[in-house]
Amino acid sequence: MYKFGKINSYEGILDLKKIVKDVDIEEMEEALNICDLSVLAKKYKTWLKHMPRVKPYYAVKCNDDAVVVKELAKLGTGFDCASKNEIKLALEAGANPEEIIFANPCKPASHLQYAKEKKIMTSTVDTEFEIYKIFEHYPESNLVIRFRCEAKVAQCPLGDKFGCDAEEDAAALMLLAKSLGLAVIGTSFHVGSGCSDYPAYNRAIATAKSLFKFGQLLGFEMKIMDIGGGFPGADDSKFATVSEIVSASLDKYFPDDDVEIIAEPGRFFVASAYTLVCKIHAKREIRSGKKADLKMYYINDGVYGSLNCVLYDHQKVTVEHFLDDDDNLKKFKSLIWGPTCDALDKIIEETYLPNLSCGDLVAFPNMGAYTVPIASPFNGFLVPKTLYFKSV
Repeated sequence: MYKFGKINSYEGILDLKKIVKDVDIEEMEEALNICDLSVLAKKYKTWLKHMPRVKPYYAVKCNDDAVVVKELAKLGTGFDCASKNEIKLALEAGANPEEIIFANPCKPASHLQYAKEKKIMTSTVDTEFEIYKIFEHYPESNLVIRFRCEAKVAQCPLGDKFGCDAEEDAAALMLLAKSLGLAVIGTSFHVGSGCSDYPAYNRAIATAKSLFKFGQLLGFEMKIMDIGGGFPGADDSKFATVSEIVSASLDKYFPDDDVEIIAEPGRFFVASAYTLVCKIHAKREIRSGKKADLKMYYINDGVYGSLNCVLYDHQKVTVEHFLDDDDNLKKFKSLIWGPTCDALDKIIEETYLPNLSCGDLVAFPNMGAYTVPIASPFNGFLVPKTLYFKSV
């Protein structure tokens, strides 16, 4: 029998049908996350194959499950942390302080003091106010200047909130740091989460090169370039395409090994590691005459739970069923709702499924990114439990 809170082992291929049958999920109130930790090792291997020069610093905000973070620490990733609690989580997972970047450009002073206590030396900034704050609370920090270079197409654009103007502000921030006796050691950017404009990486790396030259003129030891995140999580062919662009740009603008290149992947590692299994607890048919034009299914998780990615991450989720003989089953236009009383709790507007019944199960693959940390028990509905698996 599978155990919650433990890592269950398996051989060969993870069999979802067998798992949900053995767990008897139909008797559970909450939905079930099935996490395959072996995916993390596969993704790390893929990363090293395509971008061996770039060290991944996992973006903890993407999925802060302690089991996942610990597994990534064992693999050898660094960590991109945005708060003292994320720093604490990474350290407890086994990360060394030098493998953590405090990458939130707008840090509460108490979090900065915690970083000082834990000797987290590298900190991202993008305003003069943040530089003055660091000067007051942690002047020993090594600063990384974050500039804005956003993709034209991204799932979650970030440029409106973070990043200074590379031409107007970045040089001024370096001069300010110099006047205060602070150390600038590099630059960072983030093209946007879920980027689809891959040449944006080339534009940003070219800009970083210019800023490196200016920093060196000021006497700074410019030794770190952070290329941020935005890497696809469930499509390794797209990741290979991104990697080619990044690698070519690095060869052109940063050919020497004296600069450490890091990145902040989140969804790349964890998106495909999770499958969410839900139970249909109610059903409605919209009819015109005797014909059912639309079948509505109400399940035990929704946009206020794990499927918050539909609202907050702009994700287009896909759904699968567990009925046999899928090729010969008649499909019907279907709409899937979450369990709460809010009409915004709509998961999929239109999909085609067989005629399902109350008590049947459905699965949502690629549910590891920006889901678990944001889930809430709104309206009294429980957040999913998680079963962990790892191949032997």
